[in-house]
Amino acid sequence: MKKLYFLLTLFITTLSFGQELLVNGDFESWTDTTTPENYELIQSVEQEATEVHTGTYAVKHTGGTSKLSQTVTGVTAGTSYTLSLWYKIDAGFGDGTDARIWSYWKAGSSNITANADELRGPNNAYFDANGNAWTEYTVTLTAPATADTFYFEVRTYGSAVVYWDDFSFFQEATAVPTLGVTSPNNGDNVAGPDVNVDLSVQNFIVANGTGDGHIHYTVDGGSVVMKYDTDPIMLTGLTTGEHTINLELVDNSHAPLTTPVIASTTFNVYEVQSLPFTENFDYTATETLGSQTAWTNYFSGDDVLIESGSLSFPPLAGTANSISFDGSGTDPVVDFTPTTSGSIYASFMLNITALDAAATDGYFAVLRTDSGSYESRLWISPTGASTYKIGISNGAALTQISATDLNVGDTNFIVFNYDIDNNMVNAWVNPIPGGIEPTADLSEASTSTANTFSQFLIRQDSATETPFMIMDELKIATTWNDATLSTKTFEVVENFNIYPNPTNTGTVTITTKNNTTIAVTVFNVLGKQVLSQTIQNNSLDVSNLTTGVYILKLNQEGTISTKRLVVQ
Repeated sequence: MKKLYFLLTLFITTLSFGQELLVNGDFESWTDTTTPENYELIQSVEQEATEVHTGTYAVKHTGGTSKLSQTVTGVTAGTSYTLSLWYKIDAGFGDGTDARIWSYWKAGSSNITANADELRGPNNAYFDANGNAWTEYTVTLTAPATADTFYFEVRTYGSAVVYWDDFSFFQEATAVPTLGVTSPNNGDNVAGPDVNVDLSVQNFIVANGTGDGHIHYTVDGGSVVMKYDTDPIMLTGLTTGEHTINLELVDNSHAPLTTPVIASTTFNVYEVQSLPFTENFDYTATETLGSQTAWTNYFSGDDVLIESGSLSFPPLAGTANSISFDGSGTDPVVDFTPTTSGSIYASFMLNITALDAAATDGYFAVLRTDSGSYESRLWISPTGASTYKIGISNGAALTQISATDLNVGDTNFIVFNYDIDNNMVNAWVNPIPGGIEPTADLSEASTSTANTFSQFLIRQDSATETPFMIMDELKIATTWNDATLSTKTFEVVENFNIYPNPTNTGTVTITTKNNTTIAVTVFNVLGKQVLSQTIQNNSLDVSNLTTGVYILKLNQEGTISTKRLVVQ
């Protein structure tokens, strides 16, 4: 099953685009040779087919006072418009009194302005001849308050011959207010409990009474908060789980804009666990792992479940519950303190209880970077119907496989890491906990550098790639000892008894229900092996042990137990 991470973009309103309001400005449509369509005041006008700026026709003014006008409707007060036209004045004319614009801003039938300076020709009021060449005149102006119409007229005086073409009254693109959330995006998983919400506001001045207005927002449907700047919104003390923030631009009287401008984002808050982190899955059996506070589910499908009971791999033992998973489904993730140097380790006890009939290689545990890269992957590589090996990789293909077969149904202790300083992936299969870090059973150089690790992920890929397995006593840490030593109470098996305990005699007696030999391994509290003996007379010599607390691993004919011993 291929899995993709998603990122949703911010919500934002659209811009309105500019439009041409003047009709038949190119003079290509005529009722007859003296009447261009859609124009009103038409005096001394002729259709011109020779002297044209573009297209087939232009307008020719000749003799006396000639006029041509159009009333432009649909004007919006406060909006910018660009008026442009092309003209050509015959040689011998153009002394500054031959051609001009005459115009009004109007509100209904009433004139608001008449021939304002911004609407005059370039020579204060009239057009220049410009060497008998086609010349463009253009000006951008803003409709005054209450304006809804623009009256536009060109005039020619005396005996001048003037040609007009390509008239335009163009409404400029209106930059309407926009509001967006740039982070977190809709659907993001965000570290809590404090979250910054970053905003984007365009074409709207956010201020307290001195701008266009301000922002109203609510969190999870709570009370309205008024915001008078565009700085990030700092949400504090958020609980884990889903949260929604809704925002809206309002005017200075707190009223929504005529066209509402809103934005919203819903995100999921998770906890960041401090290192070293120990997870003994002390939750109610049959609950899902993804529903627990420390965990966040990625993707969808079958959940990883809390399983009643725990695993044991002496001298390590679980004390609460465990988890079980197989096949395809959700990928639970626990986030931990971002780590940029040294090494990051993950360890756990693992019991593969069944392999699929068509089992293939698949990775099931990942140390993941803050950028989402799977830089250290732990694999199951089936070798038979009931055997498998452990593998590692830095990428999507299995590259390193352990030498020893492991049996379905047995509990094993697995450690894997990413050495950030040296860019190496390593794994250990059933190492002795604590003490000096042993040489890894598997190692692979990574081509990735400058990584920051922040997540441990459990992957459920498919029935063939993810066998049914039980995991217990997960530890994530930056040192070997923190990742491999158990801090839990070890199991007690009644087959073995130890006395005196505490002892100051230099020996202890170990009794069982039979008289066969007992293999005894002794570890200090750091997990370092300090003694290994096989005894037949029930007496263990501890005279060389210094005062302190020790763990005894006892093995008699396959019966294994761990015991706590205090030497005084």
